[in-house]
Amino acid sequence: MPNYAYDRLSAMDTSFLVFENHATHMHVAATVIFDKGPFATADGGVDIERIRAYIESRLYRIPRYRQRLAWIPLENYPVWVDDDHFNIDYHVRHTSLPRPGDEQQLKRLSARIVSQQLDRGKPLWETWIVEGLDGDRFAMVTKTHHCMIDGISGVDILTVLLDMAPDGTIEETPPFIPRPAPRGVQLLREEVFRRVREPFGIVSRVLSTPGELANSMMEGLSAVGETIVGSLGAASETPFNRPIGPHRRFDWLTMGLGEVKAVKNRLGGTVNDVVLATVSGAVRRFLEGRRINVETLDFRAMVPVSTRTAQERGTLGNRVSGWVTTLPIAERDPRERLAKVSRTTADLKDSRQAMGAEMLAQVTEWTGSTLLTIAMRLALRARPFNLVVTNVPGPQIPLYLLGSRMRCAYPLVPLFFNQGLGIALFSYAGQLCWGFNADWDLVPDLWKFVDAVRESFRELEEAAAVIELAPARPQPPSRKRRRAPARQERQARQARGNGARAPLQ
Repeated sequence: MPNYAYDRLSAMDTSFLVFENHATHMHVAATVIFDKGPFATADGGVDIERIRAYIESRLYRIPRYRQRLAWIPLENYPVWVDDDHFNIDYHVRHTSLPRPGDEQQLKRLSARIVSQQLDRGKPLWETWIVEGLDGDRFAMVTKTHHCMIDGISGVDILTVLLDMAPDGTIEETPPFIPRPAPRGVQLLREEVFRRVREPFGIVSRVLSTPGELANSMMEGLSAVGETIVGSLGAASETPFNRPIGPHRRFDWLTMGLGEVKAVKNRLGGTVNDVVLATVSGAVRRFLEGRRINVETLDFRAMVPVSTRTAQERGTLGNRVSGWVTTLPIAERDPRERLAKVSRTTADLKDSRQAMGAEMLAQVTEWTGSTLLTIAMRLALRARPFNLVVTNVPGPQIPLYLLGSRMRCAYPLVPLFFNQGLGIALFSYAGQLCWGFNADWDLVPDLWKFVDAVRESFRELEEAAAVIELAPARPQPPSRKRRRAPARQERQARQARGNGARAPLQ
C-alpha cells in the first residue's frame, strides 16, 4: 500500500482550471447576509475569532477544503493532495464597511473581492467576513473555485456549515493531520498504471453486459448528436458579448418565491420558465434602451442542468450539463413570452441535450481534459449563447450560523470568454435571490438591467392578475347522499302505509 494519498480531478473539473486566465476568473461566489446575533461585540463589530473557530470545526466534513493542487509530471494533469501548511486565518478573512454601511457599498466591496483570483498554491477558497453593515447585520462573501463545486454541491456545503436551529455549537473535532503527498515520480507512475488498467475495465464491461453497453452507447451517441446540432451556429452579437477584462460589477435583488409561483400557477410553466421569461423581457428593455433593434436578434441563454444523482448528493466536483435555449426577447406580450419559453423548455426536456453534454464529458475521461477544453474553447469563441442563467434551489427553512440567522444569499456565476453578463439565482426560505455578475467596462449600467428585471417581472404579475383561475368543478353528491332521498321515500311510503305523516323536509 502506498504511504501517500491523492485524488484525481475529473476532466470537467480540470476544464475550469484550463479556462482561467487573467480576465476569466473561474470561481463561483456568493454574498450572504446574516443577523449579528451572538457574534455582536461591544464596539459594534463581529467576533471574527469565534466565526473562524466555528468554520474550522466543520471542515472535517468537507475534506476538499483542506487540499491543494498538485500536478502529474509531463502531462501536467491536476490532482488533489492534503495541504500540510493549511491555516484557517488565510482563508477566513476580516474586513469592514465604513459604518453605517449600506448594501450599495457591500455590492461594490463584493465586486472587488470577486475580481481577484484565488491562489493556486493553497486550497481554492476564501471567505470574507464583512462587518459595518447597517441594521445589526454582517455579510459573508465566499469564493470557491469552480473546479471544486457546482451549484448543487455549493448548496450541500452551505447546509454542512450552517444549522437548521439557532442553538448550534462549536464542535470538538480531531486535529487535522495531513496525509503525505506523493512525489512527482510517484504520480507519474500511478498515472501510467491507471492508463494500462483502464482498457481492461472497458473490455470486462463489454464482455459482461454487451447488449446493455451497446444500447447505452447508441443512446449516448444520439444524445451527443442532438447536443452538437443544438449548438450549431452563432448567437447574435450584443453589447454583452465582447472581450472582457478582470474587473467586475455585482448587483442583486430579491423576489418573493410565492409571488413567482403565483405567476406560474396562473399563466402556466415552471418557476424556471418564469425566470427565463423575466430575463427575456429584461434583455429586451435593456437593449432597446441602448437603441438596439431586438427584432433581428437570435439571443440564447445557457441554462445549467444538474446531472447529480441522489447517491452523489454531498460530494464535491462538477456534475452538471446544460441546455442552450433561445430567449424570445422580441416578444412584447408577457403572457406570450412565458408561453414561448415554456414550449421551448418542454422541447428541451424531451431532447437529450443535457445527456449529450454529459456523454462528451465522460469521453474526455478516457482521452484527457485537453479534448474537452479545446472543444469548449472553440465553442465559446463561436458564441453559441449570449449569457448564462443558472437557478439553484435551496432550503426553504431558515439557516443559522451559531444562532445568527441567514437572511439572504446572492449567488455569482463566473463570466466566460466574451460573456459580459451572468445571472444566478438561489431560492431560500420563501425568497428568490438574484445575483448579477458583469464585466466592469461592458456593462457600466448594470443597475439598469436590474431595474429591467423588476419591470419585466411586474409585467408578468400584471398579466397574471387579469387571468381568472378556473372555478373548482362542483363535486357530485356522494353515493351515500344519492341513496338518502330513496331511503327517505321508502320510509315515507311505509309511514303513509301505517297511517302516519311523512317527516317534514
